Amino acid sequence: MKKDKIIPYFKNEDEEREFWSTHSPLDYFDKREFKRASFPKLKPSVKSISIRLPEDMLAELKTLANKKDVPYQSLAKIYLAKQISLERESPHIASKKQ
Repeated sequence: MKKDKIIPYFKNEDEEREFWSTHSPLDYFDKREFKRASFPKLKPSVKSISIRLPEDMLAELKTLANKKDVPYQSLAKIYLAKQISLERESPHIASKKQ
C-alpha cells in the first residue's frame, strides 16, 4: 500500500460502502506490487446448444473429423473459433474470403 493512503477501519458494511462510493481502490494500492496471476486449471464454461445442419454437411464434417481423429463436435468448435477469430481481426476482409 502507499504510505500516505491507509484504508480506514469500518464499523459496518454501510460505512464501508459509503466510503468506497466516493474513493477509488486504485488510490490505496501500489500497482508496482501487483503480480500477474495464472490460473492454469480453469476451464472455460461451456453451454450445450442444438444446431440444425444439412445432412450432407454433417456427413462431411464427420468424415473430416474422422480423418483428423477428433470428435466431429470438437472439429466444429475449431472451425467456429477460427472463423470468429477472422471476423474479430478484420470483419470486412473475413467476409470477402468466403
